[in-house]
Amino acid sequence: MSEIILERIYTVPLRDAYEASRRRRAKRAINILREFAERHMKSEDVRISEGVNRLIWGRGAEKPPRKITVMMRKDKDGIVRIMLPEEAGKEEGKKEH
Repeated sequence: MSEIILERIYTVPLRDAYEASRRRRAKRAINILREFAERHMKSEDVRISEGVNRLIWGRGAEKPPRKITVMMRKDKDGIVRIMLPEEAGKEEGKKEH
């Protein structure tokens, strides 16, 4: 993993996903999260972790969460990784060993 140049914690509102039809809400929530990251972290390359994906899709496509707290990290290559704050701590523990 390359050097981290920017790291922030955001609470992303996903309420606009409920404007989509019921079967498309979770997919719309993922797109809202991706657009939020592109706008705030100034990068086109956004990668969403499996934990965030499971949290959004956890209650099915029809009922994603209304908001989500995530950690966004941007490395020197311009790649933005979106993960849960709990996942970030586990990742650092792996890196130290």
